[in-house]
Amino acid sequence: MTSPRTSETPAPAPVRTSAESPRTAAPASTAPASPPAADGEAASPAAARASAASGRTGPRLAGLDALRGFALAGIIFVNIPSVLGLNPLLPDGAPNPISHWLDLFVQQRFFPIFSLLFGVGFGMMWSTASTRAARPRLALARRLGALLLLGAAHQLLQPGEALLPYSLAGLVFLLPATFLPGRRWARILVPVTGGALLLAALLLTGGGLSLIPGLFLLGFAAGASGFVRRIAKSPRTGRIAAALALGATAASAAVLLTTTYTERALWQGFALESALGLVMALAYASAFIALLHSPLRRMLTGLFAPLGRMALTNYVTATLLMVALRLAPSGLDPAHAEVRDWTFAMVFCGAVLAVQWLWSALWLRRFRQGPLERAWRAATWWRA
Repeated sequence: MTSPRTSETPAPAPVRTSAESPRTAAPASTAPASPPAADGEAASPAAARASAASGRTGPRLAGLDALRGFALAGIIFVNIPSVLGLNPLLPDGAPNPISHWLDLFVQQRFFPIFSLLFGVGFGMMWSTASTRAARPRLALARRLGALLLLGAAHQLLQPGEALLPYSLAGLVFLLPATFLPGRRWARILVPVTGGALLLAALLLTGGGLSLIPGLFLLGFAAGASGFVRRIAKSPRTGRIAAALALGATAASAAVLLTTTYTERALWQGFALESALGLVMALAYASAFIALLHSPLRRMLTGLFAPLGRMALTNYVTATLLMVALRLAPSGLDPAHAEVRDWTFAMVFCGAVLAVQWLWSALWLRRFRQGPLERAWRAATWWRA
């Protein structure tokens, strides 16, 4: 996402855990050479060698695919008002109730999840990149460079999208993080730096795009250290996630009930609203992870994992569909948008997600990755 009221874009995370990373390592990568025993379980040494030789980096984490798909589903509802140019005020000047609802529960709530997952994917990819390329940093630089080119083109359709900022932040912060000497330094310095950048972004700039570097580094530390795979296997993860969800929800409710959106937006240049967005993102992600460790796991992964495995493709095609709607004679009046215009836009987003789920599920029955994910992998490793 970009700034407080601009569009949110899922820049896919650089790893197979999502739809953005082709056959790379992590959250959602392709099928392992030998069947993994569980979703975050590490492959056997023989499987790891076969996986590296084939350009894959280990078993997919379906839970990360699903979480990325969940974030993608929220981001489209934030992006469509800016793409269509919908007026957040009713013709009489009163706040549009749908726009207000998005500000409260969607805007800045899904972008942090996606940004963190991008860092996780990059970290997981880096942890195995040396087994896949003689010059692993060059390969990851190519990956970010390819994303930069795609983001620059995407900006023409959706100004304020996140692919371009993601690629730039990756080149400036994630790639240098790979030069830290030794795992001990990385495990301490990277998350501390990420947390400091996150706090500085809130206090000095009010959040928005400036949150990306901190979220990237926190995700990188979790992915590169193997922490993500360990918690995916832990039987305590569901209970811990549920506790975090309850705590974050209580904190969010306290802020929402004692302040107005205008007060939060004006405090320290949007800092309070951005901080609330981070806490609510934690609540959403933790609740989703807790549900993944419940009997609902199969339903949730079936519903969201296909979207997450093809996040890059689905994000870009969603923009194309929204731009097509903007240019088509749809009867919308963006400048004087009424409730019915916003309702139509929300229904349109739901229809896009339904179509993307169907097409992703059908595509992945035959192919390991989406078309843009496959192209991105080829640009990274120089092989199809």
